[in-house]
Amino acid sequence: MAIEIERKFLTKGNFKKHAVKSYNISQGFLSTVPERTVRIRIRDNKAFITVKGIGNESGLTRFEWEKEIEIEEAEKLLQLCEPTVIKKTRYIVPANNDLFFEVDEFFEDNKGLVIAEIELPTENTSFNKPDWLGNEVTGKIKYYNAMLSKKPFLKW
Repeated sequence: MAIEIERKFLTKGNFKKHAVKSYNISQGFLSTVPERTVRIRIRDNKAFITVKGIGNESGLTRFEWEKEIEIEEAEKLLQLCEPTVIKKTRYIVPANNDLFFEVDEFFEDNKGLVIAEIELPTENTSFNKPDWLGNEVTGKIKYYNAMLSKKPFLKW
């Protein structure tokens, strides 16, 4: 169990040239209740189940528990998920002080949306903001993956 502290941003410009690796991700939600979202994720050749609690007032901090599961189990659980399964490519881009941006380029019903997240050790941790980083959307619920599965970007 852990507390997750992260900030989210839209992007503007080319971040891909700075990426050190990338993953293909499919994910769905067994529950999108804000107090306890339950996510199933397949990332390349690994699968995970994740439970997240509701965020604090700023949207920066929330409880997170994750466990690796068998891919076959995840594939079966994805069939039980609420609509819609999200497809995206995640790019890992170095920030500073051993921090990394995880930049998600969404596809299908969320095509055109690109969100950069950075996990921080504390809410006050500073980090370099590269020129490709756009407006901050931390705490804006419509940008949460659980909400993107219910109300995709192309339907805004």
